[in-house]
This record gives sequence, C-alpha cells and structure tokens, in this order.
Amino acid sequence: MTQHLADRTEPTSPGAPSRPDWWRDAVIYQVYPRSFADGDGDGMGDLPGIRSRLPYLAELGVDAVWLSPFYASPQADAGYDVADYRAIDPMFGNLHDADALIRDAHDLGLRIIVDLVPNHSSDQHEWFQRALRQGPGSPLRDRYHFRPGKGPTGELPPNDWESIFGGPAWTRTRNPDGTPGEWYLHLFAPEQPDLNWDNPAVHDEFRSVLRFWLDMGVDGFRVDVAHGLIKAAGLPDMGHPGQLKLLGTDVLPFFDQDGVHEIYRSWRKVLEEYPHQRIAVAEAWTPNADRTALYVRPDELHQAFNFHYLTTPWDATELRRVIDSSLDSMRPVGAPTTWVLSNHDVVRHRTRLGGSLERARAATLLMLALPGSAYLYQGEELGLPEVLDLPDEARQDPAFFRRGHHEDAAGDGQDGLRDGCRVPIPWTAQGSSYGFGDGGSWLPQPASWGKLSVAEQTGDPAATLELYRAALAIRREQPALGAGDRVEWLPTPPGVLAFRREGAAGPAVVCAVNTTGERVELPEILTPGGSLLLASGPGHEGATLAADTTVWWRE
Repeated sequence: MTQHLADRTEPTSPGAPSRPDWWRDAVIYQVYPRSFADGDGDGMGDLPGIRSRLPYLAELGVDAVWLSPFYASPQADAGYDVADYRAIDPMFGNLHDADALIRDAHDLGLRIIVDLVPNHSSDQHEWFQRALRQGPGSPLRDRYHFRPGKGPTGELPPNDWESIFGGPAWTRTRNPDGTPGEWYLHLFAPEQPDLNWDNPAVHDEFRSVLRFWLDMGVDGFRVDVAHGLIKAAGLPDMGHPGQLKLLGTDVLPFFDQDGVHEIYRSWRKVLEEYPHQRIAVAEAWTPNADRTALYVRPDELHQAFNFHYLTTPWDATELRRVIDSSLDSMRPVGAPTTWVLSNHDVVRHRTRLGGSLERARAATLLMLALPGSAYLYQGEELGLPEVLDLPDEARQDPAFFRRGHHEDAAGDGQDGLRDGCRVPIPWTAQGSSYGFGDGGSWLPQPASWGKLSVAEQTGDPAATLELYRAALAIRREQPALGAGDRVEWLPTPPGVLAFRREGAAGPAVVCAVNTTGERVELPEILTPGGSLLLASGPGHEGATLAADTTVWWRE
C-alpha cells in the first residue's frame, strides 16, 4: 500500500540560486542506495545513510545526485522490480526519510534525480496480482502482455523473444483453477512482467507517478529502459537465437520502437508544469547516436545516456570518432551530449580500461573537459576497481543465476557479474565495513578498500579523490569547460588527442590526452605562454606529456 506523508509542507526550491538550463553542463553523481551508506547498521545502505553523506557530495562539487531505485520491492532485481511506485521499501526507510533527504539536498544546493522504472513492474504489484487472480479475459491482463501459448496445448511460448537476463522472455501462468494458463512477457527477470503501453491506464498511472514525486520536490527522473516501452504490433518472432548480440546495434521488435516518443512528449508537458526546470534522462540503448538523439528532441526528454561513449576503448582514433558523432547527432536537436564512464550495470572503468589507475584518471579528465553533462558513479572518485573475485554465494545479480557464471567480465552489464561494481564504498580505513555502516556489508569488501577510503584520500594532493575535487572546482570556474556543443581539434601525433574549448568569457582551455604507453612532446599545444590548470598524473613537464595522462592547459 502506498505510504502517505502527514502535515507535509509544499516542496521548496533548491537552496542555490536557480541557474537557467542547469542540466546542460551539470555533473550528476549516481548513488546506488544499497551500497553508499548504511544509517541503521543492518549491512544495507539506506536513505538516512545517504542523507548523512550529502555534505560530502556537496564538497565534491557535483550539481545533482541521481538515486537508483528505493521503491517498495521484493528486490528480485535490486529494486528494479517495483511493487509500489509511491512507497519506499522499508530496507531504505520511508517517505519521511525521502522528504528529509530532498530538503537537505536542496539546502546544500544539490538537486535530486530519482529512478523511474516504466518498462516493467514487479510481479507482486497489485495490478499483476489481481490480473493473475481474475484469470484470462480480465481487463487487468491488458495492462501487461498476456498471451496464449503455441502448440496443441499452449505449451510453447507465444514467440521466440529472449530475456536480457537469459532464457525465454515468457513465463507460463496457472489459472485460478490450477490448470496451465496464459504466458506473460518479461524482457528481464520473470519477477519483472513488462507493462503494456498500448493500454491508456498505464499512461495515466505513470503521469500520476511523475506528479507524485515532482510534488515531493525531486528535480528529475532517470528513465530506466526508456527504449523498451513499446513493442512491435503483433509481437513478431525474431526468427533466430542469440538476440542479445543485437542489443544496441539494431532496432528490435521489443526495443527502440518509434512509438516511445509519443509517451515522452506527454511526460515533457508534465515536467513543464513545475518550476525550477525539472528534467528527465533516458537510459536508451540504440543502434547509433542519431537514434539516441530522437529521445531528446525539444518536446521530449532533456538528456540521454551516451552508451556509445561508455563502450569506446582507450584509443585516440576511436575516442575522437565517438566524440564527434555524439556532438554532431545532438546539435540538430539542441540537446546536450552526456558523457559517462561507469555505472551500476557495467564494469568500473578503472578495470574496463585495462586496470590502470593512471588511465582511469586520464579518462576522467578527458570526459570532464567535453561539452555537455557528465555522470559520475559512486566510488569512481576514489579510484575503485571492479571487484572480480566475489564468491558465487555472495552474488545477488539475477542474471548471474539465469545465465550462469561467465569466465570474463565483458562489461556490457548483461553477463551476470554486475555485483562487482556494486560493492559498498569505503569511507574510513578501519571498521567492519570501512565506515559504510556499523553492521557489516551486504557484499564483501576487499581487504585493500581501507587504503582507498575517503578518509585516507582526503587531503592527499596525489589522491584520486582530490583530483576529482580539483577537476570539478576548475570546471565550474572555467567557462570554457562543459558549456557549448563543439570542440576545436588540434593536430597531434598518433595516439594523442587535443582540443581547444573557448567560453563566452575568460581564456581558452586546451585538453591534451596521451593514450599511448610512451611520453610525447607537444610543443605546439602546451605553449610556454600558457599555464597548467590540472594534470591527471605526475610526469608532466613543459610540453612533455606522460603516458596515459591528460592535462588541462590554460592558454
């Protein structure tokens, strides 16, 4: 049942002065609530824990905080199986905790973005449970994708679609009398039945959910599986197995259908009813950047995650190609490009880019120098690597159990090994969970975590945490960084990237990136008349750039 707040005042505006189009160059920090801070000592992160650490995020220098799901849920997929979109799961707190967190964040000048999961609900959602009880023919079944099976007795799935988490995308039900019944669609776990967005009741419900959280004072939504809401008419067969290999490369009958855009046009109207520029961000896996741009046309969503950049290797030629294509695709629709290196579904970029902390730091400075909005994932500012040696018995990723153990962590988020980037982050050098909480940690933390903790890194000028703090401070001070929609590329030797950024005021800034394993000389770029703003690592002298290093240079 939905929780209610008693005697609640109207939401207040953010404590910091409202900045027009704040989201266009915002740095947004993702908090995975299970793993950020534990306020009650049960080993699981929660809203009071997050609230207690908000000053840390304000000091870090981010503009907004995105919270992964905290809704009432059986937790079959870490909260992405929502049973009640207007309630907080007791493991995280209650609506009073959410209200207090939002108010504190605003007082600190931080905006709050919450996850919204519209592609599917939990199988424990009231709608789905009632549909099961009422049986075939119930109008409630039309809010999901129930279908009779194929074969003489309906024993085969309605089509050949595969689940993202492995196995068929269909599960058969039992009728109220106990006989085998219809099948229902779930593109993810069986506990996550897909909603049918051809039903007007689904549209009405989610517009209501948007208004509920906007009235609570949230500043925006990250839309989970934004590309998946509409399915092709008739739910046609794919015709072959191995469909997961096509994710993000083709328009599929269950992903990136054009009908999703009508939904987002209606949501944009809701967002614009509210002051202080509330936004929505699409998690949309599409075949190319031009398809991604369709989600952020002026009357749709505000941003879309740039997964094409996230999956780009540490290669100067490939990075330049993706940067150009990303900027070129967003410019015609007037939307900012987004940049991200890590999140809760992929291998942390320190590990994914080869395990080198130097390379990870260099990649961060490159990302933060690009025009548009940047996303940081909790713990990357500490230089945390992926935890690759979690015991099988500790894992909780549902894809791990449906797809089995994979030898290599490909980093695509669908290999069943997502727990490695979700290990609770360290705050102190000692303690049962390195300051995460008083009652241990829901996932085991490596013995090396203490050395990477916030307490150990604070004040150390060579620490990754201090690099992030310095980079975000400089990004705010230098108009040439973050703003705009283009870069001016400079000639460089192979394996090196360099571009100039010019703002409306102040000097131009050059970002130079050495992706090679050797030192390079850049006398035409790092000129004697300029000055070093920031370097990702030591070894920079004059016009010499060390291996796997990025510098920001003020001309």
